Amino acid sequence: MPVLKRDAIALFIVAGCLLAASTQAEEADLSVRILQGQKLFVSQCAICHQVTGKGTPGVYPPLASSDYLQGNGGKERLIKAVTGGLKGKITVNGKAYDNQMPAVVLDDAQVSDVATYVLHSWGNSGGIPTAQEVKRLRLESEFKTYAELVKANAYEPLPVAPSGFDLKETFRLTDFATRLASDGKGKKLYILGQSGTVWRLDLATHQAKKLFSAEDYVDTSHGDPSPYGFMLDPKNRLWMVVNQRNGRTEPLLTNEVTLFRTTAISSEGDPVAPKPWFKTQYPYGIGPYNHGVSHLAIGPDGKLYVSSGSRTDGGEQGTDPHLGKMGETGLTSCIWRFDPEAEAPSAPEIVARGIRNAWSFAWDGAGQMFTASNGPDADACEEMDWIVPPKAGESPRHHGFPYQFEDWPLSRKAYPYTPAAPSGMVFVHPVVNLGPDGYFAGKRGHTFHPHSSPAGMVWLDGRWPEPWRESFLIGRFGNLLKPASGDDCGFDVLSVRPEKTPDGKGYQAQVHTFLSPLARPLDIHMAGGKLFILEYTRPTTFKDGKGWLPGRILELSPKVQLSGK
Repeated sequence: MPVLKRDAIALFIVAGCLLAASTQAEEADLSVRILQGQKLFVSQCAICHQVTGKGTPGVYPPLASSDYLQGNGGKERLIKAVTGGLKGKITVNGKAYDNQMPAVVLDDAQVSDVATYVLHSWGNSGGIPTAQEVKRLRLESEFKTYAELVKANAYEPLPVAPSGFDLKETFRLTDFATRLASDGKGKKLYILGQSGTVWRLDLATHQAKKLFSAEDYVDTSHGDPSPYGFMLDPKNRLWMVVNQRNGRTEPLLTNEVTLFRTTAISSEGDPVAPKPWFKTQYPYGIGPYNHGVSHLAIGPDGKLYVSSGSRTDGGEQGTDPHLGKMGETGLTSCIWRFDPEAEAPSAPEIVARGIRNAWSFAWDGAGQMFTASNGPDADACEEMDWIVPPKAGESPRHHGFPYQFEDWPLSRKAYPYTPAAPSGMVFVHPVVNLGPDGYFAGKRGHTFHPHSSPAGMVWLDGRWPEPWRESFLIGRFGNLLKPASGDDCGFDVLSVRPEKTPDGKGYQAQVHTFLSPLARPLDIHMAGGKLFILEYTRPTTFKDGKGWLPGRILELSPKVQLSGK
C-alpha cells in the first residue's frame, strides 16, 4: 500500500506538471495571437474604430466594452462582420449606428487573430476563435472563401487620362503607404509605409528596396508609430513625422510627436540613419479625433512648415479623464514653422491657427500658401485656406476652428457644444468653390464636399498642359462616412485654380475634375516632369462595401515634355 500511495502521488505530480506546462503553452500561444491580432487591427481596423477601440461617436460603433460582442453570439457577430462586412442598423451600448463596414481582407488565421485581440481588449469578455470557425462562418457571408474576397478586391482598371497626359501603373505596393518623396529628378521615389518602413523605388526598373524599418529609428516602447509626414530636402535629407500614443504618461495619455531627419548617405546614394530632430507632446485627442502632426515641406522662404491637426472633432471636451478635457492646445489645429538648419529647436513658431486637419499644403507660383483640410463629422465643407504667415510682432491669423466652419455666422453652431468664440476674434474664411466640380450639386461651398477628405496637393506652373496649368492638383481620399445624399464623394484628383475675390480680401477658385475614379488617392508627388499618385487601397467607391488591400502608384506623363526646371 505505501508503494501504491507513492506511485499515485508521483502520477499526480507528473499530471500536474503536464497540466501546468500545457496551460503555460496555451497562455504563450494566446499572447502571441493577441500581439499578431493587435498589429492587424492597427493596420486594418483602427482607421474607423481607432486604436483605442472606442470607435467614432454616432458613426462607427465602439468595440471597447461593447455589448454587441458579449454573450454566446458576440464572437460569431464579430467574425461575420470582419469576413462579410456589415450594413444596416445595429445598436451598440444603447446607441444606434447605420453606417457600413466593408469586409476585411484577411485570411482565416488572421481573422481569428484579430478577433482574439478584440475579444481580449478594452474590457471585453474574451474568447479564442479558431481558423476553422472563421472558415465555417465565412460560408454565410457574401464572400464564401478568402480567395473570393481577394478576387473581389482586385485592382480597378485605370481611369481615362486627363487631356494632355498619358497614364500608367508604375508600382503595386505590398504594404499600405502614406507618402512619397524624391529629389525631383524622376529617377527614384522614396515611399513611407504606414508602419514607418521606408522603401526606395527605382523608376527605371520598377524595383523597390527597403532602406529601413520603424524599429531602426523609432522607440516603439512609447507606442505604435503613426508616420504621417515625409519629405526629401535640398540637402538630400529625408524628414519623417511620427506620432505615438504614449500610454505611459500620467495622469494623461499623450500624443508624442517626433520629427526625424536622416544623418548619413548610403553607398548607393540613399539617405539613411534617421535621428530625432525635434520632439514635443500634448494630451492625446478626445476619443478618435487625434489627427496628429502630418505634412512638412520647405517653403519659398527656406523655412520648414509643418501641419498639426486637431485633437477634437469640433472643440468638445470629452469625458475620459485620461484624455484631457481642454479642447485644443497651443500646439494643435495650427501650422508650425522652423529653421530647418537649427540644431535643437525648442518649440515651433505658429504661423496660422484654426486649421482643423491639413493633410497637405503647397505654394502657388506667386509664393502664396494654401492648405486643404478635413472638416468635422457635422456636414460642414472640407476647407481650402489661404495662409499668410504673420509679420514680426503680429499674431497669426485664425481660420475659425473650432468656433466657425465655412463662412457660417457665429450663431450657427456645428454642435451644441461648439465653444463660443473669444470676444473680438476675427476669422479668415476659406476659399470659395465656384465650381463646377468638387461640391454637391446646388451647394456652392467653402470649399469641397463634406467628408471628401482632401489629401495630397501640388502646384502646376505654366509649363504643364492646358487646361491644368497654373492650378493646384488636390487628391481626395474619399468619404469614410455615409453622406446624407447617399452618394460617394472624393476618390478623385481636382484641379483648383485660385483667384482673388472681387474685394481683394480672400480667394475663390475654379474647380474641375482632373482624374477620376481613383482608389483613395492619399498623396501626389511631382518628379522628373511627371506626376505620381499614391493610391492607398483598391476600391474606388465606399458604398460597394469592398475591403482594404495595399494600393499602387500611378504615373502621369505630359504628352509634350516640359521645358526648363
